[in-house]
Amino acid sequence: MLTAKQHELLLFINRRLEDSGISPSFEEMKDALDLKSKSGVHRLISALEERGFIRRLPNRARALEVVKMPENLGSKGMEAVAKVTTPPASQPEPANDVIQIPLHGRIAAGVPIEALEDSQTLPVPAALLGSGEHYALEVSGDSMVEAGIFDGDFALVKKADTARDGDIVVALVNDEEATLKYLYHDGGKIRLDPANAAYDPQIYEDRQVQVQGKLAGLLRRYH
Repeated sequence: MLTAKQHELLLFINRRLEDSGISPSFEEMKDALDLKSKSGVHRLISALEERGFIRRLPNRARALEVVKMPENLGSKGMEAVAKVTTPPASQPEPANDVIQIPLHGRIAAGVPIEALEDSQTLPVPAALLGSGEHYALEVSGDSMVEAGIFDGDFALVKKADTARDGDIVVALVNDEEATLKYLYHDGGKIRLDPANAAYDPQIYEDRQVQVQGKLAGLLRRYH
């Protein structure tokens, strides 16, 4: 069972593939669904991928394939999305622009982001990133699984020192512990919420928390 937004995004992707053979960009999907950030798009993409409705084509930017459509779509909806799941070979290949961003290691307790500086980089499809400076962190643990963020994923982070309520951020707590959580301002304090019912929110004084960046996207390796 898809949510309304998941269903809307699936239709939008399928229509775009029909029209041009090229997946829409994250920015285009954000605008089409009237979302506030591309992190919301990524969560919807991950949910559709986990449910088997779409898959990401490896080593290509902006490359999504519709695997199936909901069974209860109905004849009118099927006319809108047609039956295309894979773009015909005669249509243009998706763009393959890839950029290298710093890979700072695993985001783990007791390790400030600044201490993770090294010479490693991670190749990332340019379509996953917007403007600004970005870096990548390998996710450790399961505290954000309900947001589609799993152990071993690579979090693509846009450098920032401020964030709005509901943003997923890299937060540095007491200058020593880096964590990836939802951020909320709560009665003069900062609340860092996990996306896993097994974990409790973390509440700190404002001075204890430094925003190090906002989640811009995810990469996942399949073995």
